[in-house]
Amino acid sequence: MTLLSRRRFGSLFAGLCLALLMPSLSHAGLMEAIQTRDESMDELLTHAGQPRYSNEVWILIDNEAASLSLYRGNTLLKYFSPISLGRGGAEPQRQRGGRVTPLGEFRVTRFNFDSKFHTFVGLNYPTPTHARMALQSGIYSQRDYDDYFAYYRRHGNPPQDTVLGGYIGIHGVGVADPEIHRRFHWTDGCVAVTDGQIDTLSSMIDIGTRVVIR
Repeated sequence: MTLLSRRRFGSLFAGLCLALLMPSLSHAGLMEAIQTRDESMDELLTHAGQPRYSNEVWILIDNEAASLSLYRGNTLLKYFSPISLGRGGAEPQRQRGGRVTPLGEFRVTRFNFDSKFHTFVGLNYPTPTHARMALQSGIYSQRDYDDYFAYYRRHGNPPQDTVLGGYIGIHGVGVADPEIHRRFHWTDGCVAVTDGQIDTLSSMIDIGTRVVIR
């Protein structure tokens, strides 16, 4: 499936906010700084659900409420509920084939307007935080971990074919059953909204938009 971007974009990843704090850091130095951060998922999610600046457009996805909120700063622009998440639930750590939606803080990396799910908005999963958790839990070997960051440095986005899986995003219902969407969590790990909602959402966000799933 070809994934299309609406604009040219540079290297965008979960630690992008560090670039604003340390503008003089090279890309390699920035990646090294991200790699050595020691922040748990709980710590990350504690402060992620707030705007980074007053007019930031960002998305908050709430697993328990099965809702998606689009904000500008602290102002609610759109609210969608119910939404659908992974059939395996939502967890901090996801593995390929588990049908789990990963919790965390992400960035929009791509748009596919020709998806079987109407429109697909790709996220930069797995993030460095997920890679570090995988190493600490033994899901990643040290070689896997090093390969993850080597790929990230070369491509500016994370690999999609490791044991952590990939191709996580927000999409519409498309070829799926709208009735099932209204009643159940049905995705393989993505976040699903209606086709009309994804049309609205994709018109209001862009490459680099921050997405929090908690």
